[in-house]
Amino acid sequence: MVPLQNIVTFIAFALVIIAIPGPSVMFAISRALVLGKRGAVLTVVGNGIGVFGQALAVSIGLGVLIQSNEVLMHVIRLAGAAFLMYLGITAIRHRRDGLDLSAPATVPTSSHILRESIVVGLSNPKTIVFFSAAFPQFVVSGGSPIVWQMIELSVIFVVFGISGDAIYALSAGAARDWFAQSPSRVVTMRTIGGIAMTTLGLITALLPS
Repeated sequence: MVPLQNIVTFIAFALVIIAIPGPSVMFAISRALVLGKRGAVLTVVGNGIGVFGQALAVSIGLGVLIQSNEVLMHVIRLAGAAFLMYLGITAIRHRRDGLDLSAPATVPTSSHILRESIVVGLSNPKTIVFFSAAFPQFVVSGGSPIVWQMIELSVIFVVFGISGDAIYALSAGAARDWFAQSPSRVVTMRTIGGIAMTTLGLITALLPS
């Protein structure tokens, strides 16, 4: 087990990182504007599951392997960027779904939203780099196995990460519900959300890793 003083320090460190809106927050907010509160919650949870998968990979040593393979890092980054752009373009294309009661609405199922969000959480290689750099600073030798200590830190980070992202996402979802009182506002919010996701994908693809 990680010593209590290290856990407290790690929580303080994690809260600072989480408080700064990053790609996961942008993704959650844009999805909230498109899908509302339900979609926001599922997005945050799914993204958190994906991030936890990355943290586990780092804990068992895969993070070092991926981080040291520049080609694999680029492939993961570009795949994640392409997926974000796909989600954004899809949101824009279907921005009027459900407004015409005579036409069937395309409403993603909860499992579909969750799966998409997990993919996004898994496809950010910078998170792997962050975990690889941060975790070793808070574990200690001579106690429980290092792997289990890192898994413990993974759980702590993901729990606080989901909570922090949820605040942003639910706030955006609440604003969207107010806009939903007018069909034109819904179209506007869905379009903004789609543009935000597409832009995030472009930034992820174009900026150096």
